[in-house]
Amino acid sequence: MANIGATIWFTGLSGAGKTSISTEVARILRERGLKVEVLDGDIVRQNLTKDLGFSRADRDENIRRIGFVAQLLSRHGVIVLVSAISPYRDVREEVRQKIGSNFIEVYVNAPLATCETRDVKGLYKRARQGEIKFFTGIDDPYEPPFKPEVECLTAEESLEESVAKVIEKFDVFYTNVAASSACL
Repeated sequence: MANIGATIWFTGLSGAGKTSISTEVARILRERGLKVEVLDGDIVRQNLTKDLGFSRADRDENIRRIGFVAQLLSRHGVIVLVSAISPYRDVREEVRQKIGSNFIEVYVNAPLATCETRDVKGLYKRARQGEIKFFTGIDDPYEPPFKPEVECLTAEESLEESVAKVIEKFDVFYTNVAASSACL
């Protein structure tokens, strides 16, 4: 396969299934021989953006930095899977514009109640008790995308069904980009 880079951006509430889906998508794409990097929001916060808090401005900066890294990698032929809450629509759109046509937005959609039942870290509980301020979905908004390329309804579909949706969209994208490149 050719080295065609792309950014697949998984957005949704904490506990919606972003990391689970992106991990499995990464495994499948690597098995195909593609260069894949995963930028998980929690890991990025521990390493690249630990100087940032959770204000609106800091969250936006966090997403911009992740977007910058994704853009660099994808323009060098890497498939970048970003798994980050990225709660604000306008900064996601800003990143989309910078990356360009090689951007696939995946809305990992699960009701808040479902996300709370999946909360192994106890973050929602702590947010509801007032221990964590500005927690997305509790006292800070999540703005769903208007027109994501893929929507995974993780309370209704299996992990395999969600992964299949992403892979199907990626395959269409990849085929179209490869065909365009062959014509040049």
